[in-house]
Amino acid sequence: MNIRTYQPGDEFAQLKIYNTAAASQTRFKPATIVDLQRRISAKDFEPLTRFYAVTGNAVVGYCTYSLNGRVSYPWCLPGHEAAAEPLFAQTLQAMQQRGLDKAFCAYRGDWPTINTFFEQHGFARVREMVNFFLKFENMPTPSAKIGSLITPLAIDDIPTIFELDRSVFRVDSAEGLKQTIWENPYFSSDDVFVMRNRTDNMPIAAGIFITNPQYADPQAVDSSMPCFRLGAFGAEGMSAKRIRGVFSFITSPDRNVFSTGMDMLRYATYQLADNDDIAAFAAQVATDAKALFTFYERIFERQGSFPVYERHLA
Repeated sequence: MNIRTYQPGDEFAQLKIYNTAAASQTRFKPATIVDLQRRISAKDFEPLTRFYAVTGNAVVGYCTYSLNGRVSYPWCLPGHEAAAEPLFAQTLQAMQQRGLDKAFCAYRGDWPTINTFFEQHGFARVREMVNFFLKFENMPTPSAKIGSLITPLAIDDIPTIFELDRSVFRVDSAEGLKQTIWENPYFSSDDVFVMRNRTDNMPIAAGIFITNPQYADPQAVDSSMPCFRLGAFGAEGMSAKRIRGVFSFITSPDRNVFSTGMDMLRYATYQLADNDDIAAFAAQVATDAKALFTFYERIFERQGSFPVYERHLA
């Protein structure tokens, strides 16, 4: 058996391997060649992040990783399961050689065989990503006037926003946050708003509201799929599912979280105007962002969730 990186055409073997090896998993959704070819034609595609186990002239297994640290399960054709261990080991080694200090994975919570594999290889369950929604008719009655000063985002606000609660973000610098919310091709900086201190005009909270009607209906998607949601704080740097109506906010984790969150939510409501394409708010929050999670648990209705496992590579 030989292990090598991606060569043109490997996507066809990868499609067969995944759709065969994962078919028995709960609520399995087959991959399509269109999905795979879209990924390899992306500008940021890196052949060196994909490893394939080859026996004779046949590709019998594969394992991939992303530069954000996400690693896949080593999928193998039946009868070639022995390739999983060397595939996974070589993938983790390549990640470490690229300077990544942490690896993480995210699969459905009801795929226990897959999640157990990662646990057996030193990955610890660190959080759940919980999806929520809130129908507009179930929203608490808004006050006649928002009690705080809320304005559009300015680029100079981003470093202050990053310092509100670093533990929530999945980027490690204000520059990374800027790339996520100021330079994102799938939503505009106009979709981001800031609550300001009336004394010095500095940000004390920031919110995002995704209103593109072309994006998926949050009540029609499988909310237990391991999909990070576009616009949710805590999903920075991830390949994200585009969901319409996503509302997310960030603020200091103190006793003012609830009142701040309600003002931000009301402000988002007022932005809808005559947009009849959005019937509900959607949200995604990590369980280890405890103050924010408590807010969503109180106001929104829980949908589904998926676990995230992490392992240090050093």
